[in-house]
Amino acid sequence: MNAQTLIESGTVLDIPLNKLKKSPKNARKTPHGDAAIEALAASIAAKGLLQAPVVEPETGEDGEPTGFYLVTIGEGRRLALALRAKRKEIRKSEPVRCVVDTANDPHEISLDENVTRTDMHPADQFEAFKRLSDERGLSAEDIGARFGVSAQVVRQRLRLGAVSPKLMAIYREDGLTLDQLMAFAVSEDHERQEQVYDQLSWNRSAALIRRAMTEAKVPASDRRAVFVGVDAYAEAGGQTLRDLFTEDGGGWLEDAALLDRLAGAKLEAIATEVREREGWKWATACLDYPHGHGWRRVYPRPVERTEDEAAQIAALSEEYDALVSQWDAVEDLPPEVEARFKAIDAALDAFGDGTAYDPDEVARGGVFVVLGHDGQVRVERGLIRPEDEAPAPSAETEADGEGAIPAEPRPDAGASEDEPEDEGLAPLSERLVLDLTAHKTVGLREALASDPTLALTALVHALALKTFYPPYEQSSCVEVKLVSAYLDGHAPGVSESPAGRRIAERHEAWAQRFPRESAEAWGFVAGLDGGELLDLLAHCVSLGVNAVRNPMDRKPGAWAHAEVLAQAAGLDMTRTWAPTVSSYLGRITKPRILEAVREAAGEDAAFLCADLGLSCSPGWITPPTSTAG
Repeated sequence: MNAQTLIESGTVLDIPLNKLKKSPKNARKTPHGDAAIEALAASIAAKGLLQAPVVEPETGEDGEPTGFYLVTIGEGRRLALALRAKRKEIRKSEPVRCVVDTANDPHEISLDENVTRTDMHPADQFEAFKRLSDERGLSAEDIGARFGVSAQVVRQRLRLGAVSPKLMAIYREDGLTLDQLMAFAVSEDHERQEQVYDQLSWNRSAALIRRAMTEAKVPASDRRAVFVGVDAYAEAGGQTLRDLFTEDGGGWLEDAALLDRLAGAKLEAIATEVREREGWKWATACLDYPHGHGWRRVYPRPVERTEDEAAQIAALSEEYDALVSQWDAVEDLPPEVEARFKAIDAALDAFGDGTAYDPDEVARGGVFVVLGHDGQVRVERGLIRPEDEAPAPSAETEADGEGAIPAEPRPDAGASEDEPEDEGLAPLSERLVLDLTAHKTVGLREALASDPTLALTALVHALALKTFYPPYEQSSCVEVKLVSAYLDGHAPGVSESPAGRRIAERHEAWAQRFPRESAEAWGFVAGLDGGELLDLLAHCVSLGVNAVRNPMDRKPGAWAHAEVLAQAAGLDMTRTWAPTVSSYLGRITKPRILEAVREAAGEDAAFLCADLGLSCSPGWITPPTSTAG
């Protein structure tokens, strides 16, 4: 009998790695994952093989030993060693200390090794990693290399290991889920963690806990943070909190007061620069546009070009178009051509966009420098305060004023109070005036009803007065009510949406065309052709649409009409709104999300989302793969 068969069970042998094979009797049929083998290889490289594999001698069909050994227990370790040999970290014939077992059934002991064991509790894992960091001074990268996991996973475990001992004890007793523990770990403040836990009611969702843990902090996606910049905030001494377990969008800024000061100072600097460069009387920096101030707004007017300026602009534009046609197909322009493009752009920019504010309005007016919903600065120009309005022309001028025009004497000047008044046309009685003007009104109504074009002009004129002029200058006898609801109060930033910006641009384009004085608005509106008249009507009417479903102002009929109007207009909300976590998905339930996916992408996509789950379970929650595995 061959000597190999005489090896006593329980003997420890050093067997060359290339003489070890996978046992067909191994109870584990599902292959080891790549990550698990990587972790085992890293562990063995750092600490050696802590537990010897169990093997049995391989025999051929004739029952004779082949010289190889089958690994009954420790297939994962064999694969990890083979991986190290493949990477040339060890020799293919590296001796591996193994225990020979010929007394037991290989399949049974393989099954027993995988079944009769208890995994380490995740809390023990988290605290053990923290101990390696605290006591041995190992960095996240060092620990990751020793256990075959990424530095980010180590940081997550270290953060969990630093959770309040009180909450960790509750987690050990299954009083908290791992998702809830991760939500508490967004901050390392034990006092705040315990305070939030004590305040929890029936709703203990991870999202609620994370929101409570960060309620006094400012998300990095906040418009103030985007405007100031996280780097500038950090340079000013601000601290940033980051969630290691979710896509936190850059984390949270902990010092809201510092952020407000930085944003205010930056806005003030921009406001000062705009005022000094453009010559406005005042400039005010605001986080939000101060709606409701009631001040008059003026707009730039078209600039009349001289013949020489018009010729220069035409020549530059023609040259630009010629260069574009000549070099359009060339990706890398010659330096001289690229320089000429920039020179033409600069020359055209110097001429401006063809509009300008009246110098007198600039001298009396001002600007609001506001922070948009997207963190970008908006400069709202042309605001005239009541105290800065030009004085109204006086019918009489003080006689002793310098350069004053003497007032004409009144017809009765010098007449004695006792002298009888000259007989003349007595004024009409108030009652008669009411009677006559009522007849005039009904006559106008009949006339307009018989002339649709004139009626349309009168309607557009009345709406335009309400849209572009202050209330005291809305001189129209057509009584039309136009109310434009303030929507930013319901959805902050809606005026900065794509549709909101298009409306603002359209409004400013019309406002620039209207005459300064409301008394001249009729002539402007009456001079529009049919297409422009309808365009202006559409703009004015559109500002009166209100489809907001306010529970304090229930208007079911108006809400139903909004749906009809949307269908008639072919409303496509993708042009102005997209569902994001902050705008929709993070504010609704999972069934609602599945319903939206089903509507947008079909039943198969919804089924896939439901099957996979809408939130990814972190793969690192299981303990590190044991070197015994």
